[in-house]
Amino acid sequence: MKSKSNSRRDFLKKSSVITAGTMILPTVVPSTVFGKTAPGNQITVGMVGTGRQALAANLRGGFLKLDNCRVIATNDVDKWRMNLVTKASNDHYSEAGKNYKGVTEYDDYRDLINNKDIDAVMISTTDHWHAPATIHAALAGKHVCMEKAFTVAPAWGTAVVEAVRKKGVANRLDSEFRTIKAMHRAVELVHNGVIGELVEVVVGVPGELNGSAPGPQENMPIPKELNYDMWLGPAFQAPYTLKRVHDPGKINTRPGWLRISDYCNGMITNWGAHLNDIAFWGMKKEYELPVSVEGTGTFDKGLWHTISAFDINYEYADGLKLKYQIDKPYVKFIGKNAWVKAEYPDTLTASNDKILAYKPGVNDVSYNDTPTDKADFLQSIETGKPTMEPLEVGNNVYMLTMMGLFSVQLGRKLNWDNKTRTFINDNAANSMMTRPFREKWIDKHVVDWMNKYQEFELK
Repeated sequence: MKSKSNSRRDFLKKSSVITAGTMILPTVVPSTVFGKTAPGNQITVGMVGTGRQALAANLRGGFLKLDNCRVIATNDVDKWRMNLVTKASNDHYSEAGKNYKGVTEYDDYRDLINNKDIDAVMISTTDHWHAPATIHAALAGKHVCMEKAFTVAPAWGTAVVEAVRKKGVANRLDSEFRTIKAMHRAVELVHNGVIGELVEVVVGVPGELNGSAPGPQENMPIPKELNYDMWLGPAFQAPYTLKRVHDPGKINTRPGWLRISDYCNGMITNWGAHLNDIAFWGMKKEYELPVSVEGTGTFDKGLWHTISAFDINYEYADGLKLKYQIDKPYVKFIGKNAWVKAEYPDTLTASNDKILAYKPGVNDVSYNDTPTDKADFLQSIETGKPTMEPLEVGNNVYMLTMMGLFSVQLGRKLNWDNKTRTFINDNAANSMMTRPFREKWIDKHVVDWMNKYQEFELK
């Protein structure tokens, strides 16, 4: 006879099945069936990657605030960081007076994923590790929440989406911006037609946040707590220097890898994942990409060499326009009658103050009860309903930003076919959607899965 906790785990592993485009909803079972606050019945979470974002946002600001889950495992290539997050988890559960046996640490993410007691995995690695780790977790039947930016190559993003679709696991891109009141309030006003028919959206993101690009860097000894070769993972070998990775023995500094294209596409995809998701949500185009893109921009030079400034214009098949640029972080929705603007961290303005006084009626759309990103993810696991930002939507947001990046890099307008998900008559642009990767530290079945989506047809 199965134990209650094992029966619950069996349900969690079967709680989602898939269909083309979106998830099929299984029978909805309330979380109260499991007694969500009972330790033996909580959703068990493993943390893959334990850096700055993992500790501050995903752990302390996320899972540790929720009663229907418990973190039981951590993994990182940096043992100092892993130890820090493990201690934070154990301290939290001890302070809460719960019967908690402690967190298990894993030097290798694959061993954490293979732990059958883990229901869900939080991927908080560097961007270039997002796809391999998420695919491995999904193919193992784990529900998966993945940090933004989505990945470093569109082909890898497609591989991620197809993996979660095949296995039917709950999945979410980890952006908290839909929870921000100004953001969902702006979308609420748009969806209720308060500003009239939407004609244009303007999205701004800040410039790089960790200062100017450094000068030439000398090779340095690898810190003893860092498995640098595994940190490189799918990226090809490069000499260790501090500005390539992150500060040893520190958790709150912004790492250099965010500005190196081997590991990240830069601010265009980083903060772009947050603000363009809000734009997609407001436009009701989460499953559609623009048909044309044209942009200009500049790039840093040297070790940090990602795009540093850009001005990009997109157009959809129905004529709706989206402008994306380096500026302040905001989303501005422009309708035929008025405009509304949500600016990070939580400021809402409009062309007329009366717009801000609008209150939804009984039959209107309201997003006042929008759950937090982690609560949304756990709710999806419990009910089988899709999250607010499934990885398919996150991948479309990522693809939008990459379309802009490719246009800037190639120096010309690009046209897109939504049916084939390829650039029209443009071998150069289509070839940029793939990226070779090093297979070390990635299991063969994941390598094979990723390579299925690395091919493109020359025309």
